[in-house]
Amino acid sequence: MTRPPTAAQRRVIDAADPVTGRLRGTEAQLAALVKRGLAFRHPRPPHDHFLTPAGHRIREAEPSEPAAPAEPAAAAAGGVFAARIGGEEDALRTGSARLREVRGAWQGLLELRRMTNPDGATDRPCAWERTHLVQAAALALEAAGHRPAEQDSEEGYRVRATPQPEAIAVREPDAARLRECAATLEKAGWQVGEYTEPRTRARYLLASPRRM
Repeated sequence: MTRPPTAAQRRVIDAADPVTGRLRGTEAQLAALVKRGLAFRHPRPPHDHFLTPAGHRIREAEPSEPAAPAEPAAAAAGGVFAARIGGEEDALRTGSARLREVRGAWQGLLELRRMTNPDGATDRPCAWERTHLVQAAALALEAAGHRPAEQDSEEGYRVRATPQPEAIAVREPDAARLRECAATLEKAGWQVGEYTEPRTRARYLLASPRRM
């Protein structure tokens, strides 16, 4: 039976980015996780470390005992990344720092596809995306440069869950930008259809992660 990670290693795993699995820790901690098959070092600069599928399983499992408080350095390591779904109450930061975060998250998601899709394909969503539909679709849109809606604005995209299994709705008042959102999601491996609200006659997208 595989020996469970140490408390320090578990803290590094638990602090991984929930979207990309990107890890932050000392070189020794990261090297130990790689040796145990719980993380891998990305071959391209800046050579960040990410959780493997085995590492994700440990992160999602309930710990056998209450986790010790995170070390201050780990707690301050950049916070938790969240893609913009549009209309959030708390505006997230913008600018070059945000752009780097989004691009890094998207590259991490592509790597997660490569690691977890049976054939290593990166042109279609992986299992994580099918269980985090809104965040996955929003990340694809934000990484492609689409503008999310602000809280009190009608301009920009809004990604929302729907009652339909494995489907999200994307609303964007501008018809041309709505079609651009559709093209981006299709390129990211989603099946997309455009529909009309019966009452308001507003156009919107329904998108589902493609399996083949």
